[in-house]
Amino acid sequence: MNGHEIRSRFLEYFKQHGHAVLPSSPLVPAGDPTLLFTNAGMVQFKDVFVGRSRIGSTRATTSQKCLRVSGKHNDFENVGRTPRHHTFFEMLGNFSFGDYFKREAIGFAWELLTREYGLDPDRLYPTVFEQDDEAAQLWVEVTGVAADRVLRMGEKDNFWAMGETGPCGPCSEILFDQGPEFGPDDPYVEGDRFLELWNLVFMQYQRDQPGGELLPLPAPSIDTGAGLERIAAVLQGKPSNYDSDLFLPIIEQIGRVSGKGYRSGEDEADVSQRVIADHARATTFLIGDGVLPSNEGRGYVLRRIMRRAARHGVLIGLNEPFLYQICGAVVDVMQPAYPELVERTSYIARVVKHEEQRFLCTLENGLKLLNEQIERLGSERVLDGELAFKLYDTFGFPLDLVEDIGRDKSFSVDKPGFEQAMAKQRQSSAKAWSGSGEQQVSSAYAELAAEAGPTQFVGYDNLVLEARVVGLIRDGQRVESARQGEEIEIVCDRTPFYAEMGGQVGDAGKIVGSGFLAEVRDAVYAAQGLVAHRAKLLRGEVKLGDSASLEVDRERRAAIQRNHTATHLLHHALQTVLGPDAKQAGSLVTPERLRFDFTHYAAIEPRELERIEIIANELILDDRLVSWETMPLDAALEAGVTALFGEKYGQSVRVLSVEGVSQELCGGTHARSTGEIGSLLITSESSVAAGVRRIEARTGLGALELSRRYRERVREAATLLKANEDELVERTERALGRIKGLEREIEKIQAQMASAGGSDIYDNVKDVNGIKLLAVKIDLDDPKGLRNFGTQVRDRLKSGVVVIGAESGGRALLLAMVTDDLTDRFNANDIIRAIAPAIDGSGGGRADMAQAGGKDPGGIEQALAAVEGLLR
Repeated sequence: MNGHEIRSRFLEYFKQHGHAVLPSSPLVPAGDPTLLFTNAGMVQFKDVFVGRSRIGSTRATTSQKCLRVSGKHNDFENVGRTPRHHTFFEMLGNFSFGDYFKREAIGFAWELLTREYGLDPDRLYPTVFEQDDEAAQLWVEVTGVAADRVLRMGEKDNFWAMGETGPCGPCSEILFDQGPEFGPDDPYVEGDRFLELWNLVFMQYQRDQPGGELLPLPAPSIDTGAGLERIAAVLQGKPSNYDSDLFLPIIEQIGRVSGKGYRSGEDEADVSQRVIADHARATTFLIGDGVLPSNEGRGYVLRRIMRRAARHGVLIGLNEPFLYQICGAVVDVMQPAYPELVERTSYIARVVKHEEQRFLCTLENGLKLLNEQIERLGSERVLDGELAFKLYDTFGFPLDLVEDIGRDKSFSVDKPGFEQAMAKQRQSSAKAWSGSGEQQVSSAYAELAAEAGPTQFVGYDNLVLEARVVGLIRDGQRVESARQGEEIEIVCDRTPFYAEMGGQVGDAGKIVGSGFLAEVRDAVYAAQGLVAHRAKLLRGEVKLGDSASLEVDRERRAAIQRNHTATHLLHHALQTVLGPDAKQAGSLVTPERLRFDFTHYAAIEPRELERIEIIANELILDDRLVSWETMPLDAALEAGVTALFGEKYGQSVRVLSVEGVSQELCGGTHARSTGEIGSLLITSESSVAAGVRRIEARTGLGALELSRRYRERVREAATLLKANEDELVERTERALGRIKGLEREIEKIQAQMASAGGSDIYDNVKDVNGIKLLAVKIDLDDPKGLRNFGTQVRDRLKSGVVVIGAESGGRALLLAMVTDDLTDRFNANDIIRAIAPAIDGSGGGRADMAQAGGKDPGGIEQALAAVEGLLR
């Protein structure tokens, strides 16, 4: 069966056994600051496993998109060189949240592999944690496998933990014997013969502190993971994942573009094609999930993946942009399972092609740097390891590419130095993303959620209602009461307050009881659907069990609703003007303003922005009906309702419809019609990251107030320029022209002063061991003028070292310059750092120029006098 059939049969099998089939979460984990990317199937269920949230079912199954390129799960350098290492892959999994445990998980896995997939049971070997006698016995009882074929492994292989603390437990791997041609007949020997197909994690313990005691979990759970690519290769009888139908059509496209044949990994050209195929998959899905190439964070990882693919393209003769075509093949292969890729195809292609074109320039710059360094190599002809790493990290040159160039140009690379620099970078990266980083929820919330259950939200249609106080939390601890003046979190059995979620801020208002008044400043989700009202007691005393009236601030809620509905109109207007690739990438909705992030690879032209604003306001004037309904997620997606990137959705979703405009999944609160928005005024448009733009806007009275302020500023500016409002632009341009003219005159005068001041200064030039040295103090107090003067002196010397001192505003200035022919012997940065302490200062710069500033002008002469000794 092909890869898509394998995936479908897996999900259908578990659906028939009572599991909710959930869609893959994005590669960027929603609301999880501890991970760069989703790297396992259980990531979207972390909160469910620890009891912070629920999904409406105690069983689930998914085919999860995963990416492993950093931290301990770093397969980057092995991709393409081994049969099974990938950056992007799919993890099939089934999960139990306190429902079934070891016996059922073992039975499901064995039946699926042997009956549904038809694998020979005699070629399957279960493994267990060496101390897990229960699992070892269950494998024999449930499957009938011989006891001597149940292999016991140590903690490294068969014990799983979410982090240093948190849930953990033993696990069972299922190994598949690929046959004697793959290695020795010993499952304990590292190799490719006994291939891990599936890992069943028995999550039964909790560790409260690193290295601490293992405490039994009250509700043991199951988390499994089976790599789709591995299973596909095994079921299709292929020795490598790259030979399966999930990869071969992509590799065939690479062959068509490059003219290279593929022989299943026999030579370096095959390795390059495998790397490109893998990286094209990762690139396609990352951009499809909203990640764009940049110089930091996730964007930096994407850029490295793309540039590594481009480098391997060069190795097989592809010197023009090509990866965007390969990404098209990825979409063709993956669209049955991920149809959303189809509508993003053109956008993905544009982003990839643009990045490829940029990289070709970077590649040229890297080669230029490398060639310069080659010319400076000594008789040993060894390239510095740190430089080789710089070429790798900054310019995307792999070590093997540098070594290939070395073979042509007769030099070798300091590999230990390269590895040391690589290790240092990995250590820095690990520190930046170390630890589980889990934000532990106070046990007070967990206890309260277990007792009271989730808070019932009824605030779509009611802004005032009666409720009962079921919990009071102060400083993370449950209390029985709170008194006037205290800050307190009030939890009720139901609420009209919208808790912050999906970019919309929480409601504010008041809670009134028979003996108290509380001002609610915010509403947030604390744990497992529990809404905490963050409040201050203005009067009286609130106690557990009190009845109270909860009242949302109507004007504030109305302002939030106007801004939220306006984001949907803005989204529609953006796609109308810029095209369907302008997709939402984040938002913020407050009473005062709205912020809308969207994917677009260029700044918006003023006329386009004007058109976007007009379309949104036309929809407001049309007074379109805004309505909503609740339906199953599957039904909503089948109906073509837009699901926004990065959001988590449950089994039941709320569909927002703006008449004749859009249908989107959205749980926020909204205006009843577009006319309630009043008007929309765009206040700014800017870049957030490469390929992501941001629009900020105001609506209703907020837009009117801002418009009034703009008019007032125009009047003030006109008064200052002594012009009427119609003449304002012309007068401003005239004033700016005059200012620029005056600035040019000032620079000219300063340059003339510097030139005059240096007329006889060359009498001070000394010969220091054959090197010209000019170290003088001048009367010039402008730093820019100081640099201009230094440049003139250095150019006139042609070869030598120049150090100049000056006083400016009671501070000392020092400038050091070294002509290009001497920078391999003398370093301006080293000189300035050595003499700066004489002026009680510090500084730095490049090898050819450096500057320093200090508090003590009296030390200038001492600093200058020290330079000759440094040169000698």
